[in-house]
Parts: sequence; C-alpha cells; structure tokens
Amino acid sequence: MKISVIAEKCQGHNRCYALAPELFDVDDYGYATATGDEIVPPELEAKARLAAANCPEQAVVITD
Repeated sequence: MKISVIAEKCQGHNRCYALAPELFDVDDYGYATATGDEIVPPELEAKARLAAANCPEQAVVITD
C-alpha cells in the first residue's frame, strides 16, 4: 500500500497528521505531505485508511 497527498487539494486541516503522524509531515504553511517513500508498513495500514477517510478535501490517496 502507498499513500500520497494531492497538494492542490490539501487545505491544511491536518487531520491526516493528527491521526497518523508516522505517515505524514506538515510544512511551514500547514500543508501535509506523505513521509518517506510513501510506502505504508502493514501495521500502519488501518491508520492510513482512517487518515484518508477523514480528509475533508479527499486529498489523501491510497494506492494498493
């Protein structure tokens, strides 16, 4: 599973970061990005799905 953030859609709500800080980082302007190589370890897949489901802008994208 991979996770990414569509920068054009992100509005800086940071729900993804609040729910899964292991998978996301926030820049100086409050916009989220996926950390590392965007690959989600199996033990964090539930958190990744929760973060994607809670993004009001649907900017968090999961690819299997």
